[in-house]
Amino acid sequence: MRCEWSSRDGGRVPSAAQPYFFLSYAHTPRYGAGGPDPDMWVERLFRDLCGHVMALTDLPAGSPAGFMDREMRAGEGWSERLGAALASCLVFVPLFSPRYFASEMCGKEWYAFAQRAIRHGALSNEPTEAIVPALWVPVPPDQLPGPAERLQFNHNTFGDRYVTDGLYGLIKLRSYAEQYERAVYELAKRIVRVAETVRLQSSRPVDYRLVPSAFGNPGNTARTMQVTVAAATRHDLPEGRSHSYYGDSALDWNPYHPDARRPVAYVAEDLVRSLNYRTTMASFDDEAGHFDSKQPPTRPEILIVDRWAVADEQRRQRLAAFDQDPRPWVSVVVPWNRLDPQSRAKESELVHRLEDTMPVKMSQGRAACRAAANGVTNMETLGQILPQVVEAAAQQFLRHAQVYPPAGGGHTERPRLLGPMGISGGPPLPPPAPFPPDHVPPAPAGHRDEDATDGNHHPADDRAQAHHTDAEDTDDGQS
Repeated sequence: MRCEWSSRDGGRVPSAAQPYFFLSYAHTPRYGAGGPDPDMWVERLFRDLCGHVMALTDLPAGSPAGFMDREMRAGEGWSERLGAALASCLVFVPLFSPRYFASEMCGKEWYAFAQRAIRHGALSNEPTEAIVPALWVPVPPDQLPGPAERLQFNHNTFGDRYVTDGLYGLIKLRSYAEQYERAVYELAKRIVRVAETVRLQSSRPVDYRLVPSAFGNPGNTARTMQVTVAAATRHDLPEGRSHSYYGDSALDWNPYHPDARRPVAYVAEDLVRSLNYRTTMASFDDEAGHFDSKQPPTRPEILIVDRWAVADEQRRQRLAAFDQDPRPWVSVVVPWNRLDPQSRAKESELVHRLEDTMPVKMSQGRAACRAAANGVTNMETLGQILPQVVEAAAQQFLRHAQVYPPAGGGHTERPRLLGPMGISGGPPLPPPAPFPPDHVPPAPAGHRDEDATDGNHHPADDRAQAHHTDAEDTDDGQS
């Protein structure tokens, strides 16, 4: 269901199959047998929003102003319809509530949309925030998972009563009818403004049941992830290699140039953060000489490797030494652009050289990890495979990290240890992403672990099963 923007009467409107917004909400269970349907109030909100969107735009009759799964029934291809809507909608509207962030299915919808927006931003190297949250029931800020907490959104513009009671409180009480109408109208205006400003392009539909939750896995305490890049810079390229893909730092490497304008390190960081992780960033050249493999790991890690990087003999030796010490909590990702004529011409040589340099990392772990090490050919594939690589690294970290209980009954500070890439102490702030100079990206927000279990959510929850590769439970052989 590929949808493009069209022009009519001097304005821009999405094609008929592309809804303006996707309303993501947690289904509330009925209270008692035969009780009223509690989600009827969400349906009313949806219809009110659609009416405003139709009035604020020039959408033709019959066009889908919005999408919600209210009318979906078993046997009607609910997964396919959800996947198609998430791949084509212009704006994602999550209804915040405690139940929402306890829902795994809501977290999957969030990530399915977020990876699409991240890819759109990577192609333009401009900030792409197409998530417009709404308060159904107010949630304390310290209970928000990282992806929600990092949203730069001012709810106060929708009215004071909206902030204190949420849309549910306004819609249920007649005395707040005016405040409800104002909040919904302001929300609709925000949806239309974001849709027409960002102009998010459609992508191929994915089965959202197969994607991870943006709210993290219940019970997973490994919530910090290191992103390290082993790549050349424009100052140490092999003879004849184009400078177009490189900058002053390894973090500036952009293998998918010219289609993508944002360096791959920052795209990977965005994807990892959208999985409810905090991130640290480093260049392998800056850190590789200081690691101590005998120390326990302090965080899982993604090592992004440029095959051209092993042309430098000193870097090749450091990568080879790194590969010899068992670090199963470090997963390797090798971006590879076959549209790059120089890379395509030397593909066989570069592949064999990297495999000879890092034979362990090139062949260890799950099927997804091996596929990532064999070459990720475009940004879309990166968004699909990276969550599996992140999960594998996090699980290996939990398996190998040592726990230091405090001596006696008092509080004892945990020793400051060197991590697998030599970073000591707490994680530093990540470097600023390379957006245009007039844009200041938001600072990373605080982090909290999500231990909530999925309770009452989508009707399809009981049918949606976790899908894994046939090698997911295969150990790396280095435990």
